[in-house]
Amino acid sequence: MKSKMLIIPIAVILFAVYTAAYIVDETEQVVITQFGEAIGDAKTEPGLYFKIPMIQHVNRFPKTLLEWDGDPGQVPTLDKTFIYVDTFGRWKIVDPLKFFETVSNETGALGRLDDILDAAVRNFITSFPLIETVRMTNRQLDKSEEGVDVVEEISPMGEVNLGRRQIIKGVLEQAQPKLEEFGIHLVDVKIKRLNYVEEVQRTVYARMIAERKQIAEKFRSEGQGEARKIEGNREKDLKEITSEAYRTAQEIKGKADAESTRIYAAAYSKDPEFYSFLNTLDIYRQSMDKDSSLVLSTDSDFLKYFKGYKGKMAVE
Repeated sequence: MKSKMLIIPIAVILFAVYTAAYIVDETEQVVITQFGEAIGDAKTEPGLYFKIPMIQHVNRFPKTLLEWDGDPGQVPTLDKTFIYVDTFGRWKIVDPLKFFETVSNETGALGRLDDILDAAVRNFITSFPLIETVRMTNRQLDKSEEGVDVVEEISPMGEVNLGRRQIIKGVLEQAQPKLEEFGIHLVDVKIKRLNYVEEVQRTVYARMIAERKQIAEKFRSEGQGEARKIEGNREKDLKEITSEAYRTAQEIKGKADAESTRIYAAAYSKDPEFYSFLNTLDIYRQSMDKDSSLVLSTDSDFLKYFKGYKGKMAVE
């Protein structure tokens, strides 16, 4: 009976010790509260700690980086261009006691971050032209496409005086002092996405289509000009080849005619009378047939070979 009575107090003591002890991990920090009020300093170093059981409560907060995702919203730039801006950030709790007393938990902290960061982002974007938010420097863009110079003439990019990096730096500098009172350190803020609103998108797409059509028309006109040039060169080459071939053919033909004339002359010069006889026979064949009628004098030289033929026949 006495042993049972001793076990009960020991169990109570062990339970009290168990509920009084708590461990702080290296990735977290702890604030002890008693009846909802913070007691003592925050425990930021890892180790074993003790509290009053059942009365004091352990509130754990992470030491690691935490996420903040901004609410995408429509923001006008200084040059009256409406865009959707989507931002995100990273933050951490550097003063857990102040954090607990002001915002209580991460949900409350995210609400304050929304109010402060969204306002800061909107304030800076509305203070500068669109080009300042889109680009960081005036670095020459990669223009791998032919005809991009036409696009530049239509819609020049403009000059960057500040750039996105400086705008983000300004957002950080504006927001950080306001977050210090909540025990929050803002590590970084970035713009996740920029996009035109629907009305501006339609205008931009229409302009892009017009620019592409202008570039295509430029290519077509250049291609047509090149085609005409090629066709002209082809016609020129064809005429040169034809004329050269004709000249060569005429030279060959002239040489052949000259050679044939020389051969005929050499042949006929051996017997001029026989040559005259053959030519006269050719004339007879061409000028006289069964349907031809000629009235000639018997003294005509045209019939001299007939006369000679008759004479020979008479002699025989």
